[in-house]
Amino acid sequence: MDMFGKLGWFFKQERKAYIFGISMLILLSVMTALVPMIIGIIIDNMTAGTITGSQLVIWSVILVVIAIVQYAMRYVWRTKIFGTSAKLEKILRARLFNHFTQMDSIFFQKYRTGDLMARTTNDLNSIRMVAGGGILTLVDSLSQGLLTLFMMFFFVDWRLTLVSIIPIPLLTILIRFVGRKLHYHSRKSQAAFSSMNDKVQESVTGMKVIKTFGEEELDIEDFKKMTTNVVDRNQKVYLFDAAFRPTSQLIMGAATILGVFFGGFLVSQGEITIGLLVAFISYVARLQWPMIAIGRLFNILERGSASYDRILEILNEKSTIIEEPDALSQSISGDIHIDIDEFAYPDNDDKASLRDIDIHIKQGNTLGIVGRTGSGKTSLFKLLLRDYDQFKGDITFNGISIKDYQLDSLLANIGYVPQDNFLFSTTVRDNIRFANMDTTNEEVEEIAKVTRVHEDILGFSEGYDTLVGERGVALSGGQKQRISMARAMLINPELLILDDSLSAVDAKTEEAILNSIKETREDKSTIISAHRLSSVMHADEIVVLDEGQIVERGTHEELINNNGWYQEMYEHQQLELSSEMEEV
Repeated sequence: MDMFGKLGWFFKQERKAYIFGISMLILLSVMTALVPMIIGIIIDNMTAGTITGSQLVIWSVILVVIAIVQYAMRYVWRTKIFGTSAKLEKILRARLFNHFTQMDSIFFQKYRTGDLMARTTNDLNSIRMVAGGGILTLVDSLSQGLLTLFMMFFFVDWRLTLVSIIPIPLLTILIRFVGRKLHYHSRKSQAAFSSMNDKVQESVTGMKVIKTFGEEELDIEDFKKMTTNVVDRNQKVYLFDAAFRPTSQLIMGAATILGVFFGGFLVSQGEITIGLLVAFISYVARLQWPMIAIGRLFNILERGSASYDRILEILNEKSTIIEEPDALSQSISGDIHIDIDEFAYPDNDDKASLRDIDIHIKQGNTLGIVGRTGSGKTSLFKLLLRDYDQFKGDITFNGISIKDYQLDSLLANIGYVPQDNFLFSTTVRDNIRFANMDTTNEEVEEIAKVTRVHEDILGFSEGYDTLVGERGVALSGGQKQRISMARAMLINPELLILDDSLSAVDAKTEEAILNSIKETREDKSTIISAHRLSSVMHADEIVVLDEGQIVERGTHEELINNNGWYQEMYEHQQLELSSEMEEV
């Protein structure tokens, strides 16, 4: 019953609907409790031979009226209780989705996508059942059970009632045992479902890779193991849930047998009538539902409680990126100063990913960042975007720390094009104008021309209205990169970060794009990270990272004369380019 306490805030919020629905349920139980007594009266009058045709018609009309009123009451309580429970699912889903948008990178590293999806679907459905089926089962079983016992005690015979309910206390022991087992196995089954859901999401997303390596059979086998685990976990839930109903029926069957034997004795002694005995047996049969409903209620509550705990686990997670109450809402501008003494990822505190980084970017200048894979380029960008705040040092725009800005103000002025380009499964046009859906078609096409993707788009079946598919599956790597770049540049950000964003385009297109960026962003700052040095050779300054530290810095010409890693890599790439041209 603790689960109802957890949802107390919702029941209080929707108290009018629940009071009305519960009232209909209780009135329905009262009317239903009258039916056995009416039937008993009819039987007694028939036995005595005192009933007339007109009386039989009147009693029949009363029973029909009761049935019609019951229908109306059932309609009302269903709309009020089940209809209102859907609001709970809506509220919690909105809270979860809003919570996801506020969480940091650490959160999404901790929880996998499939697990989060399972919590927003399967778990929320279990919680909704508590607010719907749980309330129904609780009120219906209590009202029907108590009213039935009341009628048995005071309108039939109290002695017969006491004898018949002797086996019922055994249910208390059963309920406590089954309840504990259901809670434990329900939580396990929900976790198993989350893992399976995550597996499906990951496999569907990576189906191209799976097929490329011919690992379909291995992936299917892995999925079978997970589904088997889900079935096994759920079977343990069903094992205890299923054990409750036949046991309850056995106990109520014993109560019926006691009622028949002792009731028959009372009839033979002339202490009750046959009609009352028939009514009593009917009441005993009606007690079976409340007893069975209790088992069903505990199943609903334990599943709901396990799911609610999983939802709270997510909602109680706190982002490590904390926005100050008096954070600045102004746009960022001016020179950028990156001063990082040391930064290490939370799950790898013993190894710094960046250290002793000191970079100054004048407004309007371009910074190039190069280095081996894993040298720290993307880590630096994550700090600029405030994916992580736990580092020693500071990053400032015009002397103001990025931690002093509102996140919305900071990120709205930074255009970031990552290595892994993500496109939404909508049109090309809507992907480009994602940051500002009010952008005109002319503005969208103009920025597409800057990133040299306009002609490609015109060649699509529906032009700018072409659907790109999930994650841009219908596009080539170069097209996705250039559309992502257009999306970032459309907002004309104060800082544009290109994280190896031209790797999938040819050298000629790359040069055209870089020239366009330089022309359109004369007063804006740009940071370009690349493995292909031709992407950064025209930058105002180039820094070379190695194991999280700056090992070289200067202009292209200065670094070429430095006889370091940059000069060696440049000559190597030039040699490769010459070889490719000779082959052509």
